[in-house]
Amino acid sequence: MTAVTLQDVESAAARISAQIVQTQTVMSRSLSERIGFPVHLKMEHRQATGSFKLRGASNAVASLPESTHGVVAASTGNHGRALAHAARLEGLRAVICMSRLVPGNKVEEIRRLGAEIRIVGNSQDDAQEEVERLVEEEGFAMVPPFDHPAVIAGQGTLGLEMLEAVPDVDTVLVPLSGGGLAAGIAAAVKGLRPRARVVGVSMEHGAAMKASLDAGKPVLVEEVPTLADSLGGGIGLDNRLTFSMCRNLLDEVVLLSESEIAVGIRHAYEAEREVVEGAGAVGIGALLAQKIRPAGPTVVLVSGRNIDMELHRKVVCGATSLEEEPTS
Repeated sequence: MTAVTLQDVESAAARISAQIVQTQTVMSRSLSERIGFPVHLKMEHRQATGSFKLRGASNAVASLPESTHGVVAASTGNHGRALAHAARLEGLRAVICMSRLVPGNKVEEIRRLGAEIRIVGNSQDDAQEEVERLVEEEGFAMVPPFDHPAVIAGQGTLGLEMLEAVPDVDTVLVPLSGGGLAAGIAAAVKGLRPRARVVGVSMEHGAAMKASLDAGKPVLVEEVPTLADSLGGGIGLDNRLTFSMCRNLLDEVVLLSESEIAVGIRHAYEAEREVVEGAGAVGIGALLAQKIRPAGPTVVLVSGRNIDMELHRKVVCGATSLEEEPTS
């Protein structure tokens, strides 16, 4: 299967324009002062379902045959929420399969949107087995969370909006999990501004795409609890698109400790006045930890806000991991 192109992303932008919010890109004075270059935050956590996932899900659902009666997907939370929302708008049945590691607040929000919930096993791979059964036995259309051309193209529309807001961007920081978001944005950014650097940011433990890139092929990685729960899950040993696109288009991948992710969450709240989940705060965390040193204008994707608010309170009060209690 061929990689997703700039033209695919531009087509997706036209297709989903009525279903999504074109979120703001705003200057962060606090980060700009620290870094020494303009730092802009792409506020995608303000999207209708609280994360970027609505873009890919909307494009995928809009691309399905008219005969489709239902959709199914494995999810760590945000993709399921987006797919449930997109399916409801089209009058389609939606089944979302998740592991026991998915936070309860995300499960309940997906249920509220009318989707059926299946909790299966302790990993995305376990949940994916149930997805494949539903496709095979009940004729559902599978809409994967990342390794799907329409999903990648939909996520890539963020890259178009970033460049429209900051045409001279030097560095783009993107949360990295299965790679659909990073691949789509990189396809758009590199297609329009080849000199720009696109950097994927993930967590130190359970970063499946980074482990796969290091190994030169998709590999299995044990999932572990993390503040960046939306970045959990494997990339699939039969990965068709995102592994090769990330390998070819990303300039760098950096990993953050749990405490560095916590710092990103706290900074978003205290300095930017924004509630952001761990996966959405990794770009901020990477800049604050000086793991990335931009050489010009920078855009940081703030990808989601769907954090359990009790966990958010603990992190803002000083906790640096899921297990740690706050210090104040």
